[in-house]
Amino acid sequence: MPRITFVDHRGAARMVEIPAGHSLMEGAVNNDIAGILADCGGACSCATCHVLVDPAWVDVLPPREAMEEDMLEFAVEPGPTSRLSCQITITDALDGLIVTLPASQL
Repeated sequence: MPRITFVDHRGAARMVEIPAGHSLMEGAVNNDIAGILADCGGACSCATCHVLVDPAWVDVLPPREAMEEDMLEFAVEPGPTSRLSCQITITDALDGLIVTLPASQL
């Protein structure tokens, strides 16, 4: 099962296992990762599951689609590696993925 590391905005890291086929957001919610609100439940209609992908992993992920790009405009302080965790499907190739949580989702 792929292991994903979530780093909070203060630098504390927590590694969790997320089954392949689940979204990063689902894995965060199921593992009680603080800072992932997921208000829309994964429908890509809010930006409360915003994460910053470690630069080493950006090219491993599929590119952002137009809907995700639009919703990221509502994220607090989005950056060049910003993604919505509901739009990242976990695969075995993502074992070791590192994402950082923003200080706030709202």
